[in-house]
Amino acid sequence: MIYIYHDFGGTHTTSMAAAYHLKILLPSSKILSKEEILSIPYFNKLNKQDAGKLIFHGNDEEGHPVYTIGRRSNKYVVPALKNMSLLLQEKFNFEERIIFSNTSPTVPLPMTIGGFLSRELGIDSIGVPLLVKGAQICSQHIYQLVEQTKKIAHEKHEQTVIVIENQSFQI
Repeated sequence: MIYIYHDFGGTHTTSMAAAYHLKILLPSSKILSKEEILSIPYFNKLNKQDAGKLIFHGNDEEGHPVYTIGRRSNKYVVPALKNMSLLLQEKFNFEERIIFSNTSPTVPLPMTIGGFLSRELGIDSIGVPLLVKGAQICSQHIYQLVEQTKKIAHEKHEQTVIVIENQSFQI
C-alpha cells in the first residue's frame, strides 16, 4: 500500500497527516504546543516550487510508504496521478494499492490565512502564529482523517487506486 496525502500547498495539513500516520505525532487530548507543531517534518517548509512533487515522509509500522503532495488549485493533479497509477499497474502487472487522501477539508481559516501570509508573502511574524493556531484547531480532525484513511485502505476493495475526498471533515 502507498499512502499519499494531498492539499493545496502540501506543507501544513498534509505534513500533520503524515506525522500522525507515522506516529511522529500521537493522539492526545492536550493541545499541541507551538514547538510540537513547528517540529513536524516539512511543516511550513515547502513553497510554490515544491507543488506537484511527491514528498516521502517515511514508512509506517506496516512498512507502507507515506507521501504528501501539494496540488495548488489544480483539480487535475489527483485524477492524473490516479490514471498514471492505473496505467503503470496495468503495464507492469503490480497490484500495490495506492490511497490518495485529501486533507483540505480539515483546514481552518487561521491556517489558510497564516499559510498565505507565511508561504506566499513571507510574513512569518503574523503567518506562523496563525498557522500554529490553525494546527491546534484542526489536529484532532487530521488524526481522525488519518485513522479513517487507514480503515478505508484496509477494507476489501476491487480498486487498487482509491481517492478519498474526506468531505465529512469540513470544519
